[in-house]
Amino acid sequence: MERLTEEAIEQALTENKNWKRLDEKWIERKYRFREYLQGIEFVNRIAQRSEEVNHHPLISIDYKLITVKLSSWNARGLTELDFTLAKQYDDMYHAIGRDRNES
Repeated sequence: MERLTEEAIEQALTENKNWKRLDEKWIERKYRFREYLQGIEFVNRIAQRSEEVNHHPLISIDYKLITVKLSSWNARGLTELDFTLAKQYDDMYHAIGRDRNES
């Protein structure tokens, strides 16, 4: 897996607007939930997906606020997989909100 160029990173960030770049190696997003257990459910879903692709984020749980940070250790920076997972995590976040609104 190759590290992305600066141009590719900037393009990927425009497509993942809620993600912020922390430095040359990390992207981060904070997810807020109405209920504590929704956040825990979200963490479990992203943990499962991350295990499936063997690419694990840093996750912080602060009550109803979940912070996720992505980087590719082997590439020593950001790769396409980081941004692919960022999009998938966003989709999971929106699905949890929809799941809760339907019940």
